Amino acid sequence: MSGALLNLSGVSLAFAGNTVLQNVDFQVAEGAVVSLIGPNGAGKTSLFNCITGFYKPQSGAITFDGHELLKLRPHRVTASGIARTFQNVRLFREMTVMQNVMSGMHSRTRSGAIAAILRLPSQRAEEAAIRDYCEGCLRFVGVGPEEYDRIATTLAYGHQRRVEIARALATQPKLLLLDEPAAGLNAGEKQDLIALIRRIRDERGISVLLIEHDTGLVMQVSERISVLDHGAMIAEGTAKQIQSNPKVIEAYLGQEDAEAELDF
Repeated sequence: MSGALLNLSGVSLAFAGNTVLQNVDFQVAEGAVVSLIGPNGAGKTSLFNCITGFYKPQSGAITFDGHELLKLRPHRVTASGIARTFQNVRLFREMTVMQNVMSGMHSRTRSGAIAAILRLPSQRAEEAAIRDYCEGCLRFVGVGPEEYDRIATTLAYGHQRRVEIARALATQPKLLLLDEPAAGLNAGEKQDLIALIRRIRDERGISVLLIEHDTGLVMQVSERISVLDHGAMIAEGTAKQIQSNPKVIEAYLGQEDAEAELDF
């Protein structure tokens, strides 16, 4: 891990006078698998939304791969190399599995509207290349050819999650943000997810940042863990360090249990 791929410095966000994020400093190193945890309402998804351009913080700086993100619209953030999934699966309901994943490559296409309308050879060649690439993304996450032409929302929930990850991979990211990727998965599917996250980093060289309430999964897959509480970053470290951190224990269990250790 050579350095900070993503860097947040002094990021603060408020809505109608209600503070959501308080002077947050946070980094994701290149080649890392990092988790962001915290109680409900801690500001985790709001932090994701700041990184991806959906929210604009009132103060602070966010840089990715050495470039400032705050002035970029969400589609430009994606083009810069950041992809995300959502807490609730957001697949295009009337589109097939393949169409959903191919939509992820929109920011990488070169053919314009005229070429598409006229079906020029250059456009057809690009479309074939996109399909080939997206087939590779689907195979990588474990979705087979028999499902490519099915309407994506008719798949079992666990496979919908895989399709959403494949669509994110199709954007060719350097950093993948996963928002509650284990939500709704059974125990076996969660173990498969852990293996997939490791493969995304090890085989594709993509850094991973995840929000996850399943702390057991977090402890297994994360190299570093950061903890938000009431919009403030209260701890950062390895799984063992986080388990025994008094501020983290208080955030999860309350002041009376501050001498305990979390059983993650």
